[in-house]
Amino acid sequence: MTARNLLILCLCVGSPVAAQDLNRMLELPAHRALMAAQQAAPLTPFTTDGCSGGLSAGWTMVADTFPDFAAAQGNLPPWEACCVIHDRAYHDAGGSETAEDSYAARYEADRALQSCVRDTGESHLAELATRYDTTPETVRAAYGTIADAMYLAVRFGGGPCSGLPWRWGYGYAHCTPFDSTAPARD
Repeated sequence: MTARNLLILCLCVGSPVAAQDLNRMLELPAHRALMAAQQAAPLTPFTTDGCSGGLSAGWTMVADTFPDFAAAQGNLPPWEACCVIHDRAYHDAGGSETAEDSYAARYEADRALQSCVRDTGESHLAELATRYDTTPETVRAAYGTIADAMYLAVRFGGGPCSGLPWRWGYGYAHCTPFDSTAPARD
């Protein structure tokens, strides 16, 4: 089935499964290119910016500028450890050796980030509810919203071979998603 036909099917059926199949079909060429880049260049040393996209940097800037914010919220996002774990998977493409495995590993890494952010809120529920004079349900909803937004952001902006510094497989040399020299290894 062509990508065009699958897109039409997704729009007609409205199925999340069909949409995920379309996403997989559209993303796999970039995973194939990443697997080729992985063979062509060694893995660079691990680096992390905490939570990418300026989240950690922006949080730190606000904390440095507003001492009351830092006192209440800390100097780093409370879920930053989740981002560093996520970066470890992104750095080496989850240790994947095939495009299919790479796609699946990225999906799992992104779901793990989402879960970790939710769990961070859950582990501090009573403390946060007291600090903000709200209910535990409100804290849970806020962390759920943050977790979902972060998941959508990494799914949208973290694909392999995008040229972005936070891309899947960023520890390997840059590649282009439709590199005709990339072998199909799945």
